[in-house]
Amino acid sequence: MTTLLQHPGYEEGRLQKVAELLPCREVQAGMLLSLMGEPQQYSYPSIFIYGHRASGKSHVMHVLLKELELPHATVSCVECVSVVLLFEHVLRSFFGSDAASLLPCSPSLSDFVRVYRQQCSQSPAKETRYIVMEKAELLRDTDANVLPALLRLQELVEDNVTVILLSEIVWDKFRPNTGCFEPLVLNFPDYSKGELQQILSRDRHPSYSAEFYSSYINILLGVFYSVCRDLRELRHLAALNFSKFCEPVEEGKVKETDTHKLWRNIEPHLKKAMQTVYLREVSSLQWEQMQQMEEKETGILRGLSAHTHVELPYYSKFLLIAAYLASYNPARTDKRFFLKHHGKIRKTNFLKKNEKTSNHLLGPKPFPLDRLLAIFYSVVDSRVAPTASIFSQISSLVTLQLLAQVSHDDQLDAPKYKCAVSMDFICAISRTVNFDIVKYLYDFL
Repeated sequence: MTTLLQHPGYEEGRLQKVAELLPCREVQAGMLLSLMGEPQQYSYPSIFIYGHRASGKSHVMHVLLKELELPHATVSCVECVSVVLLFEHVLRSFFGSDAASLLPCSPSLSDFVRVYRQQCSQSPAKETRYIVMEKAELLRDTDANVLPALLRLQELVEDNVTVILLSEIVWDKFRPNTGCFEPLVLNFPDYSKGELQQILSRDRHPSYSAEFYSSYINILLGVFYSVCRDLRELRHLAALNFSKFCEPVEEGKVKETDTHKLWRNIEPHLKKAMQTVYLREVSSLQWEQMQQMEEKETGILRGLSAHTHVELPYYSKFLLIAAYLASYNPARTDKRFFLKHHGKIRKTNFLKKNEKTSNHLLGPKPFPLDRLLAIFYSVVDSRVAPTASIFSQISSLVTLQLLAQVSHDDQLDAPKYKCAVSMDFICAISRTVNFDIVKYLYDFL
């Protein structure tokens, strides 16, 4: 591992510790070290790092800067709701609270640059200073001059400073229309299944062997990997369900090596936990307790019928419902179903020649991605941010062949899909989320 992190400017012992703290991210860490250079050397003015949620961007930067003891300021764009807080945080991290107090009440970018240059003249940088901007996509909502200025801050303040932007979206979504200084772009790919196995196995319980915990992680990934590849969510699910996995061993019913019996015991529990993927307001244990109470009260098991049994995350069910509505409803009826003040729309206005033809008989129609998301945000019962996890769940539905992508692979701007499930299947899915899909189908008006 240390061979990937060899660098003449840093001690080998520190690089060894960094490599141990960054499993499966040695390549990205080595690339960053080569871009950063030796501590006293000038580094590139700005670096843009992008990747999906929980792909190790913040963790890699935090470990590198902390373990190598490099001067840095980590700024969360979620917490810094204004540029004033951003300026104060940077000055306080590099020069102390006295420097931050030199800013006027409503500082502009010019005030920040002026105070920074004054402090640099008094305490010039002996090593490269790093400003790490987490959730950098929020910078697009600030003043138009903030992002271009940060990208060329080294030139403006005449100091050895590098700005590192961490984001979940690509650089093309950032680039201003007026142009700006182009940063170096580095991508952090998603963890593979083997890498997730290796990382999650490091969190093993001290009371059990490494082989036992590794077999548990292998079972967990076998269930959840097709719908969830978020490391933080998988780590949460692993910690939450491990006690259930250990129950037969603690009761003396099976041995640690009897993987088949352990799998049969944990399988129903993990499938119920699929209902709460990406939802933290209700834990998997609380969800199962609620399900057990419902079974006792009603005597029936809610959910899908035996012949259409499938487990999907909560938002994936609404995405599939939205896809079904987009496939079987004409696009011009969307206002009728999903807008409150749509006015009166008569069905006879739409059907003239094919008045008796049912859309369900004609089969599913292709629809663009933006229409799918518009219907999804209308039918889901809570406000959902358009994060990468939503788009990854669409890809998972395609992988599971519940959705079919009908556009060409090179058509990246507006992909088109078809819903590939039956009426009975989508009705069963709708019942699990208490959604009456028949009320929103044009054929049943």
